[in-house]
Amino acid sequence: MDPVKLACAVVSVTILLYGVPVVRDRLRAWLPAAPVDPYRAAAGRWLTEDDVQAAAARLLLDGLVTINHRGNLALTETGADVARTAGHPLPDALLAALRRRTAATALGIIAYHDPAFRAAHAEFHGRPGASRARRAAAARDCLSATGVLLLTGELAFVLVALFDRLPQGPAQWAATAATGLASLAQLGFLGRYGDRPGVDGHRVAASERYVPPAPHPALVELSEKDPEAAAWLRAGRLRTTRRRNRGRRRRRGRGTAAARTD
Repeated sequence: MDPVKLACAVVSVTILLYGVPVVRDRLRAWLPAAPVDPYRAAAGRWLTEDDVQAAAARLLLDGLVTINHRGNLALTETGADVARTAGHPLPDALLAALRRRTAATALGIIAYHDPAFRAAHAEFHGRPGASRARRAAAARDCLSATGVLLLTGELAFVLVALFDRLPQGPAQWAATAATGLASLAQLGFLGRYGDRPGVDGHRVAASERYVPPAPHPALVELSEKDPEAAAWLRAGRLRTTRRRNRGRRRRRGRGTAAARTD
């Protein structure tokens, strides 16, 4: 193949590869990003700072529930009013779970053992907005894989074409050198495949440590206003089993009583 024509094609592809991400990042900087639901973002955090914990913190801040030193949540008079809502599907689901109960209970018990709340939680995270985002991410991954395959095929073709025949004259030697440099640049671009999108949409290298999203504003506000309640809420989130008859005296058996009277 003519080295000059090959150089024009390979250099053009290289410019396109490096130019598209630059234009994309410029557009992202100019255009406002779509808002992300704070509860969806909190779902990626650890247990005591997740979206369920944030929903309970929101109810505490709004005065709809109270919490005791054992981490048990109980409705207030305002929270018991069925006409009152929390204004968001996830805190509303937690409020409805507490209204179905006759006694105070820990947040962890509701999160793990209340089927209605678990269904509402799954429905919230499986809404059309979330499913569209997952489909868009899958489409991006498919396009990325297709682009990598095409780029690999193009590099293989260029490698064969470079050794097809020796260049003749300074112009062809310069074109061959340009083709080689452009191919090396394409290999560097190919090495970026496997990076994953970060929380804010930017690319994050796969070798870098994952940084979770920021804590939910309700958790931050509760920690500032009432650190003791925040600590009790964390303890209640970790409780997943009921503890009954704890601290009660054991009843004496007949054999023990008889032994003491003899």
